[in-house]
Amino acid sequence: QVQLVESGGGLVQAGGSLRLSCAASGRTFSSYAMGWFCQTPGKPREFVAAISGSGRITYYADSVKGRFTISRDNAKNTVYLQMNSLKPEDTAVYYCAAASLAGTRRLDDYPYWGQGTQVTVSS
Repeated sequence: QVQLVESGGGLVQAGGSLRLSCAASGRTFSSYAMGWFCQTPGKPREFVAAISGSGRITYYADSVKGRFTISRDNAKNTVYLQMNSLKPEDTAVYYCAAASLAGTRRLDDYPYWGQGTQVTVSS
């Protein structure tokens, strides 16, 4: 069982930056691949980025490549999403999730989810 708590969301102007954090409970954090997803009202939740348990392998949605960076600190049981050059279309609730299967972008492969944190980018 893994419990996840996101933080770091907020309001930022277009072109600005935010860093999201996701703190995980449990002693086996490094055994889980971690992902970030986002969701806007009326739309399905979408994949943003994922990272392997070791942190050596990362995956990104095409829409965020070159702007967002996913990383993790296994000693702190925390995964991060550094968001740079933010655009109004990045506005969404961002969720972190944990999976046993590395590299997956499928929501169904992630059994553990946080409560989400709102990111709002003004133009």
